[in-house]
Amino acid sequence: MTDNISRRQILGAGAALASSAMWTPTMAKSIPEAATMDNAATQAPLVPTSGVDYQPVVTLNGWTLPHRMNNGVKEFHLVAEPVEREMSPGMVARLWGFNGQSPGPTIEAVEGDRIRIFVTNRLPEHTAVHWHGILLPSGMDGVSGLSHPPIKPGKTFVYEFDLVKSGTFMYHSHGDEMVQMAMGMMGMFVVHPKDPQFMRVDRDFLIMLNAFDIDPGSYIPKVMTMTDFNLWAWNSRIFPGIDPLVIAKNDRVRVRVGNLTMTNHPIHMHGYDFEVTCTDGGWVPKEARWPEVTVDIPVGGMRAYEFDAVYEGDWAIHCHKSHHTMNAMGHDIPTQIGTKLDMHQKKTRRVQPQFMAMGSEGMADMGSMEMPLPDNTIPMMTGWGPFGPLEMGGMFSVVKVREGQASNDYGDPGWFQHPEGTVAYEWKGEVPTATRAKDARTMAPTEQSGVQKNDG
Repeated sequence: MTDNISRRQILGAGAALASSAMWTPTMAKSIPEAATMDNAATQAPLVPTSGVDYQPVVTLNGWTLPHRMNNGVKEFHLVAEPVEREMSPGMVARLWGFNGQSPGPTIEAVEGDRIRIFVTNRLPEHTAVHWHGILLPSGMDGVSGLSHPPIKPGKTFVYEFDLVKSGTFMYHSHGDEMVQMAMGMMGMFVVHPKDPQFMRVDRDFLIMLNAFDIDPGSYIPKVMTMTDFNLWAWNSRIFPGIDPLVIAKNDRVRVRVGNLTMTNHPIHMHGYDFEVTCTDGGWVPKEARWPEVTVDIPVGGMRAYEFDAVYEGDWAIHCHKSHHTMNAMGHDIPTQIGTKLDMHQKKTRRVQPQFMAMGSEGMADMGSMEMPLPDNTIPMMTGWGPFGPLEMGGMFSVVKVREGQASNDYGDPGWFQHPEGTVAYEWKGEVPTATRAKDARTMAPTEQSGVQKNDG
């Protein structure tokens, strides 16, 4: 895991802004520097150094936007601009985003804060920013032409409002929305409770669900796509490029998820049950919660769920729509299971000697074969685990729970070392003599649940 953005990066971004034609020295002094990021690794959280204490969020493969204080107001600076986003090692997308990345940086503040957000437009067309789910004055809502005039290229607008409720929110373009959303103009917005002990957790993760339609070998999303997306992403990353959720055993954990795709996503986490503790409408009272293992995130919706990390291991977390855990899918590929392809392969090799017929026995071979692909293209199935190919892509990652993981350590601990007798094995016709290893799931049901503590 890399460090937070460096001072050189922040100062470099500010220098670039100050030297552009749209700025004057007076303007540059009155506007906070625009921090930028060119790294797609998960950045360490920004721990609060003044004001109300809170547990900062960790944005998977993302970062949190720094702010400055100005007479009691928290000031942020977003720059809407073309960006390059590494979706996974070996594939880069040319998107539109904020401050060097898509999605843009997470904005974090506290209930009761007054905030001021400067938005500078470096896009080739006008834009606006909508603060999705946040209660604010109508003129600050960010709908181009309705709330305020559009932000034209080279101009800076100021949004200023009080944060009257805590929760998980988003921000995204609301000018030429179909194009700009398809190009990646979005980000997350977290407002922490003003009471530091209300709904306190030990680790707080943040995931935005988004999707793109990018042809193999190309770089720019197709903005007219309505349903046939081929890259399903978390924070504009696709597996195996999505970082793990690293957790210390016995931590209280929150996972916040927002959905800005064009379909719902049933997010399923292995190894645990959990409770949904917050929706886009607010915190859920304890008496209204129930245990789940899958939470469906609607279009435009936000959900937060919590659990106690009592079970060590490597646990899959993914969208349960099976096509959403694939990359670069071809929608017109025929099903060939049970088909004899020998003659087809023989004839095709007359013109393409390296051709390999696949699919007659399923598609699992694609997880282990390294076939030539167009430049800037990720295999449909990819990624390796400790026992072989994972045969996954898209919206997939791993929750890694470890004994002794330091509270501020989000570094990947590697693969889990399973205790003897706790890994499934090939049947050899005889019962193993080894005594079954003690497992947490041998406890009484009331001691097992992963959703025990947080009453608010």
